[in-house]
Amino acid sequence: MSGKGAPELTVKNCQDLRVAVIAAQWHEQVMDGLVNGALRALGDLGIDEPTLLRVPGSFELPVVAKVLAGRGYDAVVALGVVIRGGTPHFEYVCQGVTNGLTQVSVETGVPVGFGVLTCDTEEQALARAGLEGSTEDKGHEAVTAAVATATVLRSVSEPWR
Repeated sequence: MSGKGAPELTVKNCQDLRVAVIAAQWHEQVMDGLVNGALRALGDLGIDEPTLLRVPGSFELPVVAKVLAGRGYDAVVALGVVIRGGTPHFEYVCQGVTNGLTQVSVETGVPVGFGVLTCDTEEQALARAGLEGSTEDKGHEAVTAAVATATVLRSVSEPWR
């Protein structure tokens, strides 16, 4: 079951971080839930002025993440949803997005929160979207993970005295 065994993350001293959220537009109801969860998480963390950008679909997330990572953001959060259909399109998009976002993070050293749902059905996506009645809130989780990682990176980049 997804979500089982998830860590309880405590993130402190992150209010000054620059965070961008990039969200796909496909599957509007699911995306609205993911975006709302992400913005709620940022508010909970005291990050009051995040950048929110919308792109056509999940496949476009990596290129925008790469540009934002190069423009001084401390963390980038990518939100999208891909629902399996009857063609191999699902596998190509999921693999491309996952590899692309991983590459951005590793090459730039900027954490990329992975909030891209890869589901077999719309019901699975709705259950993870952070909507009323959802069992999970992946938008919130993606922000928390990215910001927690950014604070870890900041702690190791500061000189030890």
